[in-house]
Amino acid sequence: MKPIRLMSGFFTVGIWTLLSRVMGFVRDVMIAGYLGSGPAAEAFLVAFSLPNMFRRFFAEGAFNMAFVPMFSKKLESGDDPEKFAQDAFVGMAFILTLFTIIGIVAMPGLVLLMASGFAGDERFDLAVEYGRLAFPYILFISLAALVSGVLNATGRFMAAAAAPVVLNVIFILAVLIGAALGRDGSEAIGMGIDKALGLQIGDTLALSVPLAGIAQLALVWWAAKRAGFTLTFGHRPRLTPELKRLAIIAAPAALAGGVMQINLLVGRQVASFYEGAVAWLNYADRLYQLPLGVVGIAIGVVLLPDLSRRLKAGDEQGSHTQISRAAEVSLALTIPSAVALMVIPFTLATVLFQRGATTTDDAAANPIAVAIYGLGLPAFVLQKILQPLYYAREDTRRPFYFAVVAMVVNVVLAVGLSPVIGWIAPAIATTLAGWAMFALLAYGARGFGLAAKFDARFHKRIWRIMAAAAVMGGALWIGNLALQPLLAEAWWRGVALVILIALAAVSYFGTGQLISCALDADHRRIIVGVGGSATVDGGKDLRRAAAAPGPGAIPPGAAARPEGDGQPELAAAEDRQPIALVGLFHKVRRESDRKLQLIPQTHQLLPHS
Repeated sequence: MKPIRLMSGFFTVGIWTLLSRVMGFVRDVMIAGYLGSGPAAEAFLVAFSLPNMFRRFFAEGAFNMAFVPMFSKKLESGDDPEKFAQDAFVGMAFILTLFTIIGIVAMPGLVLLMASGFAGDERFDLAVEYGRLAFPYILFISLAALVSGVLNATGRFMAAAAAPVVLNVIFILAVLIGAALGRDGSEAIGMGIDKALGLQIGDTLALSVPLAGIAQLALVWWAAKRAGFTLTFGHRPRLTPELKRLAIIAAPAALAGGVMQINLLVGRQVASFYEGAVAWLNYADRLYQLPLGVVGIAIGVVLLPDLSRRLKAGDEQGSHTQISRAAEVSLALTIPSAVALMVIPFTLATVLFQRGATTTDDAAANPIAVAIYGLGLPAFVLQKILQPLYYAREDTRRPFYFAVVAMVVNVVLAVGLSPVIGWIAPAIATTLAGWAMFALLAYGARGFGLAAKFDARFHKRIWRIMAAAAVMGGALWIGNLALQPLLAEAWWRGVALVILIALAAVSYFGTGQLISCALDADHRRIIVGVGGSATVDGGKDLRRAAAAPGPGAIPPGAAARPEGDGQPELAAAEDRQPIALVGLFHKVRRESDRKLQLIPQTHQLLPHS
């Protein structure tokens, strides 16, 4: 079976997720620009939130966490994975078709549950109408999620990662079409088709939701077919023992998704008692969700099928290495993002959100929440790394229990602190609950053995990452002060932010490189010093050390002394730049000795004259 390339998959998913988030931001800006905060805008947002909420239960949530590990293990063992995927595909289609019909019929009640304040005005009728148009999206996107799980398990991440981009592109087109067709008859374009259809932007947006679901399903289905998995509706649904097990595993994950929705609801309820707080927290949430989505979710998507397959194959050392590299790369991107959110929150909030109806007071309040969410960002990402350790073992119960504890922490802090510190209490509660969830996941993973531990390389490099991020934070602080004249000008704020981002990147990666070079130089001196008189730049001394190796030198044919992560010491030095010359010398010498040992064997195989 083709192995999953962790880093390649991570960057594939991350890049497409970043593009999706950018397109989503453009989508929201366009909807706000055309619809503002009027009845159509509110009705559509509520209508779209209904299938989107259930999507988290059926698609990305419960079902995916249960299906992907089971399918990955069958793929690894060759136990007819296509039949299992086919049965799950048909079964999910049957259940969700019934659920969709029930949801359409019960749409007035669902709208009241989501927005009881709509009762008695025009927003209610619009939301019911838009909701009935949009609700079939849950069927198509859930099936698309299943097919995406098939692709992810085989190491094919591009189509599944690109699917959300399709959604946002269709939404943007729907806004433009609705704006054109919804004009007054006197402003008819061309042949007056807009007057004939009478469509408004809200109508085209609602109609585009199920169309986007169909397009996403078609994209991943075509990719799965190319990979050799053709999923059809060829037989009636049947409840096999494997599907029963799938449902049993998925149930706790669904409950955990419900716990997360309760957390969001509690935060909104507390914030609603303070004017403007809901919007402030929402804007701050969007900022920290960007690195969380690009890094945390991307690494989780790639890591889950890889760990599942390695667990089935008994590859504990491989799991140990993969979880370590996932944590290393994730934190290398997350920690500087968190530092930036804490050091320049005001700049980020004003440049991105202070325009139009967003006032200076709004911009002054947003940074507080941004900085607090920044403190919790590493915890949220680490959760995405540790959760696959449980799901790969088909253990969805303990993450659910941990989520309940984190929910209690969130509710107690949000409600208890709000009389004391006001609207910022939900942000503090979310951050502390995130760290509590991470601590519980880490504590519970102790029994997983080597696979749940970070290796020596991670422990060495995490300090370099933190040091480089600290230097970057100082550079950002100084640069932010120096660019205040530009940041005060509406037309130059964007340019100033780009300069700050470039400064952050140069200072972070430059500092990391300097630290690596300094530490590698020390490492080379230590290795050479143990060998006697050898030096890095003294050719004669190197040859002398090779001819008469000291007590610390590695003799020909001998194995290098392993470090705590099970990797040879010299190999650990060689994977960093610049390469240790002595380590390279010993490597060449060992290879030469190996080939020399093969000469007598080769001589025996030659025909004698």
